[in-house]
Amino acid sequence: MDLGLRGHRVIVTAGASGIGRAISEGFRDEGAVVTVCDIDAEALATVKGMTTAQVDVSDRDAVSRFMANAISDMGGLDCLVNNAGIAGPTGAVEDIPPDGWDDTLTVCLTSQFNTTRCAVEALKASANGSIINLSSLAGRVGFALRSPYAAAKWGVIGFTKSLALELGPHGIRANAILPGLVAGDRQRRVLEAKAQRLGQTYEATEAEAFSHVSIKDYVTPQQIADQCLFLASTRGRTISGQAISVCGDTQKLA
Repeated sequence: MDLGLRGHRVIVTAGASGIGRAISEGFRDEGAVVTVCDIDAEALATVKGMTTAQVDVSDRDAVSRFMANAISDMGGLDCLVNNAGIAGPTGAVEDIPPDGWDDTLTVCLTSQFNTTRCAVEALKASANGSIINLSSLAGRVGFALRSPYAAAKWGVIGFTKSLALELGPHGIRANAILPGLVAGDRQRRVLEAKAQRLGQTYEATEAEAFSHVSIKDYVTPQQIADQCLFLASTRGRTISGQAISVCGDTQKLA
């Protein structure tokens, strides 16, 4: 399907691997002009057909420089995808290291502020401006033993809704994507950490997680990318302020 994204100017944070890689490649394959940043230099070296930059999204000054350069080089901006995030620590709230809490909120939430504040002026000049923020189902149902991550992802939804209200009059829409259990190394590491914490096998932990899901299969990064492409296209021009779950109907994160 041609979504009319040829020439669309897009920035994707943490776009060199996992969900971000699927998103950035999806835009590229639709003919968009894509700039990707990531903290992982090795992953960036494998990115093809896109402009890349090594950036720590928690470094506000570095983000400001990256955004200014990317927007200048592309001649504007039509879509910002805030994908960067970390899993954060696993443990009871009383055992969570304060630095782990701070780091998780900085990367998962504050980084979206860091990029968005630099993008708004360019998005106002776009005929099809949009912001897509990656949240998580943890931002809707909570997540025991993962309080920093859940808190940050709830914050992403509030930030997104506020952006939709604020920027809608300028023709800019903002939406959040809430993935459930996504296939990949990050999800595997999360389940491994929880299994270790609970003293049970990985298989038992995985089975417990899927016991709360109607469609008992992992979400793929490509499914997340497909949702982003639709939202960024003119087909999604009246969708804004939404927290859209792509989760197989997950009722609880276990």
